[in-house]
Amino acid sequence: MSTDAKLIEPCSAEWLNSQCACQFLDQALLKAELEASADLLGLADEIAQTRPHLFSATMVFITPEQRDQMQAIIRAISDLVAMPAWQDQVLASAPTAAQIDFGQDSVFFGYDFHLGEQGPQLIEINTNAGGAMLNLALARAQTACCTACPPLTAAPTTLDELEKIWLAMFEQEWQAQRNTPRPRSIAIIDEAPQQQYLYPEFLLFQRMFAAADIECLIADPADLRWHDQQLWLGDTAIDMVYNRLTDFYFEQANSQALRQAFAAGDVVVTPTPRAHALYADKRHLAQMSSAQQLATYQLPESSIAILQAGIPRTYQVSPDNAAELWAQRRQLFFKPATGYGSKATYRGDKLTKRVWSEILAGDYVAQTFAPPSERYVAIEANQTSDLKFDIRAYVYRGEIQLFAARLYSGQTTNFRTQGGGFAPVYIAENAGE
Repeated sequence: MSTDAKLIEPCSAEWLNSQCACQFLDQALLKAELEASADLLGLADEIAQTRPHLFSATMVFITPEQRDQMQAIIRAISDLVAMPAWQDQVLASAPTAAQIDFGQDSVFFGYDFHLGEQGPQLIEINTNAGGAMLNLALARAQTACCTACPPLTAAPTTLDELEKIWLAMFEQEWQAQRNTPRPRSIAIIDEAPQQQYLYPEFLLFQRMFAAADIECLIADPADLRWHDQQLWLGDTAIDMVYNRLTDFYFEQANSQALRQAFAAGDVVVTPTPRAHALYADKRHLAQMSSAQQLATYQLPESSIAILQAGIPRTYQVSPDNAAELWAQRRQLFFKPATGYGSKATYRGDKLTKRVWSEILAGDYVAQTFAPPSERYVAIEANQTSDLKFDIRAYVYRGEIQLFAARLYSGQTTNFRTQGGGFAPVYIAENAGE
């Protein structure tokens, strides 16, 4: 236990996060989950060797109230984005690919939160959030916490049902555009996929689709070809693309075939460029956190209050507010409006004049700094550390499917921290009663 214990309720979520250094991960169970089919034998060892900080051995705890608050924020955003006025305003300046309307739903939205004293704070929204399948395997490999603690409920749905739910989610995306129950083939597309840090989960998705008799291939977008009203990968006709690209609008040269097939309606793609434009541009957080901006939409006052309380005040950086934001920089965090993966992000209290000039020349937002919570973690024998964490909610059609945490040290999540990485999130029920 930590020596600087706070006066908080024993076995509450806060107490468990700050005082309990138990390690819950059963490595043998995790290996069994990762290697559940013969073609994945050796995957666990490869992850341990090449991605030693992908998985943490601990778990993170939240309260039922925090769970409900995050769900309320997500639903309020979904309601806002569904409004024609929001879509008209956003899409007026969106890239060409985002104008193509195959619906705004997409698989695996990721809402990233810090847990503040006043409730969860939404840091950003991602429309191709990675890690869900890895986190399912990780959650299934946990053992129970201390027997003295109250019962713990793994996040919102039963883990045994999640793969069925996720397969049905892809089928729903397919059925929204096609009149058959499911696609015959799916391609998971990312740039140089085997070099991606989360490539192992592509293999787990491939296993899930294969179990449903759906052929699944993994490829770079440059490997695709479009002809005869069909997208092709080698000799295989591709019915559906699970899009993991950070070329969100298919603008790069190696995305040409995917862009053409998508525009022609010859392939079903999820997540879509339209979903990214409507949800994930960080400039939206400036509107979503402003009562004045929200009042221009026909959103209920209760939803406006939820968004104001749950999204740190965000500003689009411009020459007009540059002097004010520089003066307030120590309370701000700066992010590229269309960035991803914490690239080129800066804490305001560490800004130099050189970096500030780059921010002014770029397209940035400034978000009021919402400090992350911390988790007390056992690193190795007789060594512990307080690591930062955020909470990711994996979401479909406004409903949370799974929570996961990312433990780290430093400025942003990095998967380079000893004792850090993905961690399951458990809800501490009836703590202290």
